[in-house]
Amino acid sequence: MIKKLITLFKLGRKVAKSDILGITSKFQEPPLSIKILFKILSFSFSSKNNSPLNINEGERLSKSLESMGTTFIKLGQFLATRPDIIGESLSKELENLQDRLPPFSQDQAKKIISDDLGIDTFNSIIDLSEPIAAASIAQVHKAKINDNGIIKDVAIKILRPDIKKIFNEEIDAIMLFAFLVESLIKKTKRLKLVEVVFLLREITNLEMDLRFEAAAANEYAENTKNDIGFNVPKIYWNYTSENVMTLDWVEGISIRETDELKKRDINTKKLAEDIIQNFLRHAVRDGFFHADMHQGNILIDNDGHIVPIDFGIMGRLDKMSKRFLAEILFGFIQRDYKKVAEVHLLAGLVPKDVPINDLAQALRSIGEPIFGQAVKDISGGKLLKQLFDVTEKFNMQTQPQLLMLQKTMVVVEGVARKLNPETNIWTTSKPILENWLKETKNPMTTINETINSTSEVIKRLPEFPEIMDKANQALTFLASGQIPQNSNSYNALSDKRSEMVTFRNQSIIGFLLLVILGLLVF
Repeated sequence: MIKKLITLFKLGRKVAKSDILGITSKFQEPPLSIKILFKILSFSFSSKNNSPLNINEGERLSKSLESMGTTFIKLGQFLATRPDIIGESLSKELENLQDRLPPFSQDQAKKIISDDLGIDTFNSIIDLSEPIAAASIAQVHKAKINDNGIIKDVAIKILRPDIKKIFNEEIDAIMLFAFLVESLIKKTKRLKLVEVVFLLREITNLEMDLRFEAAAANEYAENTKNDIGFNVPKIYWNYTSENVMTLDWVEGISIRETDELKKRDINTKKLAEDIIQNFLRHAVRDGFFHADMHQGNILIDNDGHIVPIDFGIMGRLDKMSKRFLAEILFGFIQRDYKKVAEVHLLAGLVPKDVPINDLAQALRSIGEPIFGQAVKDISGGKLLKQLFDVTEKFNMQTQPQLLMLQKTMVVVEGVARKLNPETNIWTTSKPILENWLKETKNPMTTINETINSTSEVIKRLPEFPEIMDKANQALTFLASGQIPQNSNSYNALSDKRSEMVTFRNQSIIGFLLLVILGLLVF
């Protein structure tokens, strides 16, 4: 725990040397206790501000976080998905945070590949290039491999040396800080700061095992193999390990190059619609979607097909969440606010004692102004953001899986509107949501699901009492937006909390003993 305090102090020094507190104060005034803490941490440190004066606060904030390394970049990106914690203005500014750092050397890259894949596999790789892209967690090289007698161009992603150790030490220290904030400022308990930091650690640790990213890409490819105009690059498992991932090289252009797309006679209006529809289709049909679909992660190949890359951050929705999401969005499209309110109650997103008409009225106040705007100003992402405005009033619990989806929807919508400013997300979304809801209500679908469910129940009948207990627990924690009990993540989070509570109690006792000793001596 002392090591964590030292790490936390070092992180505080990084923050104190930056102008983060001054910048964030312009978006949202921090509590007095946080100001005092930052003053203490910055005492005797240089107050010199090296940030350029000709850029706005959002860009300065992003550059400050980028300069502090991987942990702060990931923290900033994750907080951008939590407007309920940091406010909508600051969240919007953090959306532009770039995930980039200088590359590590070619020799280090070769050593990692050789150590991880073995010398024979390493020697079979042809023409390994210098780094062509470097992010906070990994960098990418172009190469060729022999795939069953066929020479193929591939991209090889390599994890940064020692990145796991550095990240986990720093994120544990930040978790301790979140715990201290929750202990000192009772109002922050609703925001679940410790759980937010813990979830960031869980997600990023998965991202730092490239076998998981490869598995995500593989699952994504299986789900979408019949989606016309949407291609996921193939993973080469013989060239993939914990620190190395190899997949098809994509010859294409970034979706941000709108002029180049038009030169190639690619219909950008249709492309904008396809991006939105594919995202929603994957969310409500598969419950598995790309959760980092910014412009840099979407390529258009030579055939005009959408090719997503970078599968480190994926979102997953369970069966109930898919249903509730489709019902809520379709309810807004139909302007049936009472229906949307009923779905919120049924999903356990708000307490059962919330008056349904009051909730419907609050939802109407969000929906109606949007429908009064011009087509180019109607934003589905904006609507989902505004839903968080009613969280405190109706004591709505945080739903991490829906937060990730909401964030991705905002980004996807932004990408689509850069291709076509007149993109109407509601018109584009309606057929996808309508078809999915019809399919789920189709009698044959219901019969098939019933048959499958019945056969599964018969097989597991002896375990029925235990299953019911676990199901009840799972539903309770799903409704409250918490990490399910009896899961490895929940146990790990509980251990962390116990460790921090013990440390806090020991610190308080130690401080009291010092005070008593001081009174006795002096």
